[in-house]
Amino acid sequence: MAAPNVMLNIERLSSRVLRILGCNPSPMTLQGTNSYLVGTGQRRLLIDTTNPGKDEYIKLLKSTLEENTTSIQEIVITHFHIDHVGAIPDVCQNLLHSKEIKVSKMKKPVGDEVNIGLDYTFIEHNHTFHTEGATLRALYNPGHSNDHMILYLEEEQSLFSGDTIINGSSTTVQNLIEYMKSLQDILDLKPVRIYPGHGPVIEDGVKTTTDYIAHRISREKQVLEYLQGSKGDPRTVMDIVKKIYVGVPVVLHGKAAENVDQHLLKLQAEGKVVTEDGKGWIIKEN
Repeated sequence: MAAPNVMLNIERLSSRVLRILGCNPSPMTLQGTNSYLVGTGQRRLLIDTTNPGKDEYIKLLKSTLEENTTSIQEIVITHFHIDHVGAIPDVCQNLLHSKEIKVSKMKKPVGDEVNIGLDYTFIEHNHTFHTEGATLRALYNPGHSNDHMILYLEEEQSLFSGDTIINGSSTTVQNLIEYMKSLQDILDLKPVRIYPGHGPVIEDGVKTTTDYIAHRISREKQVLEYLQGSKGDPRTVMDIVKKIYVGVPVVLHGKAAENVDQHLLKLQAEGKVVTEDGKGWIIKEN
């Protein structure tokens, strides 16, 4: 996927959506985590934050609130990863001067929640957030993480996709079977535009989602073709990465390996590949 244009630190994306860049660029976060202020009134929803200790992000968020004469009604978190939840304590301490703020997310079905020093409010699938000028419907959308949710902005027929879909790269996947279903769920919504967890706004939500699905199907085909060509000689995950992720920087091979591993687990569940030792993989003979 082509690299996106450089984004502004603060940008109005629509009459009800402002983006504040997380000031945490990296190979995994691209230009940074997108934090969104949603609504039109004197209190608005904040979707996601950034990593802890990002003073520049706090300054940007503070100036955005002041310039728009607004405050934070509630913090809504798409998923538990540290680049999304990490700055919540900093926001509370420096901007709210209090821990009396609702922080809402979906509960992890397995594993501990990231400790942010205050309690989460756990919501269910189809929960609706209301603020002046905006209505957000929360939809469970696992795959990238086991607690991941997306937020459908009803007034715009648009979507905050978290890290299920990002702009400028493919995303990492914790469970590919769930992830492919989540992509189809997004496609069924037919979002006009997508506000991703990383990268610029996606102006054609349906096309991009379709492309994401096609990309994963293509990767799966590459994995199968490579294993078929090995003629029964077991291949490791890293063998596959080096073969099919040509041109991808070595620094990203670890994350690529995680994706390949997910493809193999999906193919194993479908009875298409097997492994004897959990390391070397071959095509399953009929």
